[in-house]
Amino acid sequence: MRFDLNLAAEWTQPGSRVLDLGCGDGSLLAYLRDNLNVDGIGLEIDDQHIRQCMEKGLSVVDHDLDYGLGKFRSNSFDLVVMAQALQTLRSPHLVIDEMLRVGRECIVTFPNFGYWRGRLYLGARGRMPVSKFLPYTWYDTPNIHFCTVKDFENLCRDKGIRVLHRAVVDAADRESFIASRFPNLFGVTAVYHISK
Repeated sequence: MRFDLNLAAEWTQPGSRVLDLGCGDGSLLAYLRDNLNVDGIGLEIDDQHIRQCMEKGLSVVDHDLDYGLGKFRSNSFDLVVMAQALQTLRSPHLVIDEMLRVGRECIVTFPNFGYWRGRLYLGARGRMPVSKFLPYTWYDTPNIHFCTVKDFENLCRDKGIRVLHRAVVDAADRESFIASRFPNLFGVTAVYHISK
């Protein structure tokens, strides 16, 4: 599993009820079910990923997050996870509000668009960066909101969201001193554990 998903698993309480938004192939949910006795549901829009979740015996619903979470009651989950999907949403701030409505705690992971290599690439070449972390050209990217660590922390402050834990992952897919000290510049992926 990716490092951000390992952190999400580490921050999950055994026996929790978990909603995984944009659950992908279900790797996180399967791990949580098998190792932490978690009762989980995934939301996903990609047909191939939905099939992969079903093959793992996971509960998955075909759902576009841009339509919100209105089908779920308030406080119906202990934890809501959204890994690497924040930047693809039309209204990410509203989805975060909905996550905090349906779950007591949330984990959000996203690529940090303030990472120094992306800044350098754009400054030196005058073009949007393409890398192994962001392997899309500007015209075919699913990423429509380019968020930095600083942007997300400002959003949390403005909305009165509590940050319970924060980890910033470097290019080697691990936590490091320099990424922790200067997250907006040296963090490739940000992982936040938040609550109301």
